[in-house]
Amino acid sequence: MKKEFTVAILGATGLVGQRMIKQLEQSTIPVKRVKFLASKRSAGKKLKFRDQEVEVEETKPESFSGVDIVLSSAGGAVSKKFLPEAVKRGSVCIDNTSAFRMDPDVPLVVPEVNGEEIKNHHGIIANPNCSTIQMVMALKPMMDKFGLKRVIVSTYQAASGAGHAALEELFKEAKDYMAGKNIRDEAEVLPTAGDKKHYPLAFNLLPQIDVFEDDGYSHEEWKMIHETKKILLNDMNAADIKVTATCVRVPVEIAHGESVYFELADKNTTVSDLENVLKDFPGVQVQNDFRKQEYPQPLNAVGSNDTFVGRIRPDLETPGAFNMWVVADNLLKGAAGNTVQIAEKLVANDWL
Repeated sequence: MKKEFTVAILGATGLVGQRMIKQLEQSTIPVKRVKFLASKRSAGKKLKFRDQEVEVEETKPESFSGVDIVLSSAGGAVSKKFLPEAVKRGSVCIDNTSAFRMDPDVPLVVPEVNGEEIKNHHGIIANPNCSTIQMVMALKPMMDKFGLKRVIVSTYQAASGAGHAALEELFKEAKDYMAGKNIRDEAEVLPTAGDKKHYPLAFNLLPQIDVFEDDGYSHEEWKMIHETKKILLNDMNAADIKVTATCVRVPVEIAHGESVYFELADKNTTVSDLENVLKDFPGVQVQNDFRKQEYPQPLNAVGSNDTFVGRIRPDLETPGAFNMWVVADNLLKGAAGNTVQIAEKLVANDWL
């Protein structure tokens, strides 16, 4: 008899949580029962799973009794509080926050890139940052074939990456701006709720995502640097690949864009070589015909679990160096989709 699983979604009412529900509905995981967990203020709400209405429960340690798999996206503090409790009760947790990503005992996984790491879990598997996921999806096949020496990335990150409140703030600012109002003092959420000052995103760009570290890098930039190294080299401080990042919030609803400059060890590599290895890599779509103005765009990526790569072109002054443009739905491949993919691989390989 085929084994069925009880799956809990922690943070079920959030932007990512709602997409986790949809991804789980479409997944290959045989689901016996789902539990939707959230904060006390969301308890009692009803959400649908397939054709069934499921009541949201307040999250408590005992909520995880009898749960096989936890899909979590309720914030780092919530993950740190409750996921160890879930593990104690026999659950395997896939966490979409930064709470455990840099823990050396916790696998940081993009299934197409380093899926074998899943089997090394001790009850918790970390889902990487959304901007890191789409970049390593594009870099991994090229690294394996041609060797990777350096990465310089500038991100153009959608407002939805900062949650419901940030999206609502953007929409209100845009409406007020078009009505001729001064929106400079309206912001209460962005660039990050955890910092002292807030600035409007509508008709603006914010070169700050998360708080700043002492060295002047934002924490988002720090995450991209060290997560990339951990995923590709299994060492967050590895020196074999040099990585630096600038992360910018842009007034787009869903789907991040990234301009990625990278240097390869094989200096004879051509654009055609890169297109071929990317086309063969699962989960990547190449849109790279500048003569037809074909290149990835956020509007076209929404709703897809793929990563789109285009504008691939050589640095004309540095052999072996290239630029590319990478786009993905930050709520799907960057979050809910990748999380459920990990769960599918966990189940398919009996790594629970």
